[in-house]
Amino acid sequence: MTTQKDNSSGDENSPGEPHFLVVGQVLRPHGIRGELRVRLLTGYPEHFLQLEQVGLSQDDRAMSDVDIYDVERVRLHQAYGILKLEDVDDRDEADLLREMFVMVPLDDAVPLEEDEYYHFQLLGLTMVTEMDEIVGEVTDILETGANDVYVVNGPQYGEILVPAIASVVQEINLDTRRIIITPLPGLLPDAS
Repeated sequence: MTTQKDNSSGDENSPGEPHFLVVGQVLRPHGIRGELRVRLLTGYPEHFLQLEQVGLSQDDRAMSDVDIYDVERVRLHQAYGILKLEDVDDRDEADLLREMFVMVPLDDAVPLEEDEYYHFQLLGLTMVTEMDEIVGEVTDILETGANDVYVVNGPQYGEILVPAIASVVQEINLDTRRIIITPLPGLLPDAS
């Protein structure tokens, strides 16, 4: 079971599937011809090379204010992407895009494998034990490097951290909006 960071953007007034997925963030101009150095925020950097259009926004979660650009060229350099957008032709124009989030339409995102999920799909799901005891709602997902950690908040246990590992997470069901877990010893504090 794997999750893919997405920093999804959607209409905040209507929860559900977003329209864009964040794949990077502009760090700074690269050179003097309008290229952008991009920190990649995707598990599929090779897909970055196939982009024909991207959205740029200052907010990684807002649907409004996403500007669409045609991609002139793109390449990977060390652990970064180098992105050249049409109509961004010098360092000054590129500098105006510093810290913007680079997004792709959800329809253009890499299809996920079985048992892979985007973060936006997991946020808001109800976590329960195998005995159907409600643990709480997934409110955030932390990336630790080794595995993701679900931040779960509920009335009985308050906020707890649940590792997204196979020995704990038994099932993720998007249809029922539930995550079934087998808690590790000491994971669930005594309710008081």
